[in-house]
Amino acid sequence: MTTFELNRGHCALLISVPHHGVQLPEAIAARMTPVAHALADTDWFVADLYAPLAERLGASILVPTFSRYVVDLNRAPDGATLYPGRSETGLCPLSSFNDEPLYRPGCEPDQTEVAERICGYWQPYHTALRTELARLHALHGYVLLWDAHSIPARVPRFFAGRLPDLNFGTFGGSSASAEIEDALFEECALHAHFSHVFNGRFKGGYITRHYGEPARGIHAVQLELNQDSYMDAQQTRYSSTRAAALSATIEPLLQAALRACA
Repeated sequence: MTTFELNRGHCALLISVPHHGVQLPEAIAARMTPVAHALADTDWFVADLYAPLAERLGASILVPTFSRYVVDLNRAPDGATLYPGRSETGLCPLSSFNDEPLYRPGCEPDQTEVAERICGYWQPYHTALRTELARLHALHGYVLLWDAHSIPARVPRFFAGRLPDLNFGTFGGSSASAEIEDALFEECALHAHFSHVFNGRFKGGYITRHYGEPARGIHAVQLELNQDSYMDAQQTRYSSTRAAALSATIEPLLQAALRACA
């Protein structure tokens, strides 16, 4: 069973896209609701957006096969909360972003099944991520982990109002150097048509927080994209026009962050 795809590059950049997967194992899907089958909480088309950038920059890119509904690769394996006191979905989510059940009554996974999903789906992705980070760090003496995400512009369960276009997270500056944050901030000023915020509602999930070690030259940045920035108004289709404009902004952001790493 292939649970992820890793395309290895040569520069000091690894792009992780942990919520791009759309497959549901048959045995799990059989117990899920139509809401789950719709996969609405997928980070739609994020890997499609980044793949050409990764090729041009010579970056590695890691993409899972299975949906976040199976297991959330951006959550701690012990299920620890990311934002205490705030609503959030868990390691093996039971409800959607709209707070609708993902499983038919009585069909939710028990602790044994959660442990099996961690072993079968979560661990392989993180082993690949950790190994690739180590490879690139050994080659260059530093590495940038860019954790790529997206979310609808409005999700009342998680935040009020409309989300900015570009939402950067460095766990309050602890997962990447100040030089990288400064470089990204300066680059954003050159692309004012996209709104942005640093360490706002999204400060970085488990991947950013766990792997970022700036003192060792391992820098981690999460970028949560507002889906309106590259999808149509109904957020059902990829907009090549919007995506092209966004890609032309993300590429210099990646380049600026890499320069600041060196």
